[in-house]
Amino acid sequence: MNLLLNIIWLILGGFIVVISYLLGGIVLCLTIIGIPFGIQCFKLAGLALMPFGREIREKKPPGGALAVIMNVIWIILPGLELAVFHLMMALLLAVTIVGLPLAVQHLKMTRLAILPFGYEVVEMQP
Repeated sequence: MNLLLNIIWLILGGFIVVISYLLGGIVLCLTIIGIPFGIQCFKLAGLALMPFGREIREKKPPGGALAVIMNVIWIILPGLELAVFHLMMALLLAVTIVGLPLAVQHLKMTRLAILPFGYEVVEMQP
């Protein structure tokens, strides 16, 4: 079932989200300072590629003060805009019954788009 939902996700706009995060990650990795932020873009691209069957968890051990500082910088630069984008997409998709599962995935991505440092994407346990 997750495979079918992931295919529908990619057809209905997920592919554009994946490409956008990959391009953003590549551009950010061109500079040494941008590499940690580029890695977070690649993490978001991985989640956007196959969001069904995955969940977001806090890393063990937690990132500490560095993760908080990096999250603040992330929120100021691209994080807030990305979170608003995913919220808007969730609202647009939630209008129809067919779009509800896709809206839930955008809401899941909103959480990671606003605070990517200190969190990881893992496969869901049955």
